[in-house]
Amino acid sequence: MEDKFADIAKNKKARFEYEILETFEAGIVLVGTEVKSVRQKKVSINESFARVKNGEPFILGLNIAVYEMGNRFNHEPARERKLLLHKHEIKRLIGKLKEKGLTLVPLKMYFKNGRVKVLLGLAKGKAQYDKRKSIQKREGDREIQRALKKYR
Repeated sequence: MEDKFADIAKNKKARFEYEILETFEAGIVLVGTEVKSVRQKKVSINESFARVKNGEPFILGLNIAVYEMGNRFNHEPARERKLLLHKHEIKRLIGKLKEKGLTLVPLKMYFKNGRVKVLLGLAKGKAQYDKRKSIQKREGDREIQRALKKYR
């Protein structure tokens, strides 16, 4: 039996490269062999992004490896997949994506009650100095943790 929220894949780079302004939980339309590959955690979301076409959200660049036990009807690994969101969320996303510099990035993929979900982040790209600031903050936090560990 799987957890209620079992992580499949995370996009760690997204939180470093982008400033996440808002998150959305979306379902994803998959075929049978894709679900089996996802259960084996053979997924890469690092290069993927989401886009709204004709009022419907799609995820592009999501790579789900071909299922080894599949037959000739196996899926295409990097195909465009439809995302499932409520109509009001899609309208809100369309409005937000028209703003300059905003994009939709998948942050993680997970199971929720037996269904595959994607956590999407409405993101704004970070400048180089913001990235350096993030690295400095992370290293400062590590040094504090080391110092605290030493004095315990």
